[in-house]
Parts: sequence; C-alpha cells; structure tokens
Amino acid sequence: MMCCGKERNKGFWIKRLVFIPLAVVAGILAFGFVVMTLWNGILPAVLGVSTITFCQALGILVLSKILFGGFKGGKCHHKFHCHSKDEKWMNLSEEEKENLKAEWKNRC
Repeated sequence: MMCCGKERNKGFWIKRLVFIPLAVVAGILAFGFVVMTLWNGILPAVLGVSTITFCQALGILVLSKILFGGFKGGKCHHKFHCHSKDEKWMNLSEEEKENLKAEWKNRC
C-alpha cells in the first residue's frame, strides 16, 4: 500500500494501528493529570474551591472542548481552506491592491 509516495508493508500499518490509539489515550490521560494537578495546586488556595478528582478533571477537559472548541492546533485543518496572505495578494490586480491599501489607511 502507498503512503506519502512510498510503498508500506503490512507491519507498518499494524504498528500504526496500535500506536495511534495508545498515543491518543496517553495524551488524554496526560492532559487530565495536568488539569487535575493545576486545579488542585492553584484554585483551592486562590478561590477557595474544593479539590477535584481525575475523572472530574477529564470532565472539565470535555466541557472546555465543547464550550471553547479548543485543542485544534491552528487555523488550517483542510488544505483547501488554507491560503497564505501572499496568495491572496497575488490574485489581485494592482488597482485592487491600491484600493485595499487606501481602505485600510482610512480605517486606521
């Protein structure tokens, strides 16, 4: 099977099938531990709230994901959405570029 222009054997895919779920679980556990440790180390002294358990820390992570949509890792997740600023400017004519520059000068 091809991957990134290279032929991959069956062992490569089996390792990937095992490693990726383990890495995801390890990441979730690590984030949960960090949230629990920071909460229990900072918030009870500062705000007077009670300490939380590991399961509650995981619940806070899920809630923050739902409310804030975090952990995305950047703006672009699909190649067809990603355009650099240079690409946008390259497609404009000189007159359009001057109009945009003038508009931004008026705004600022």
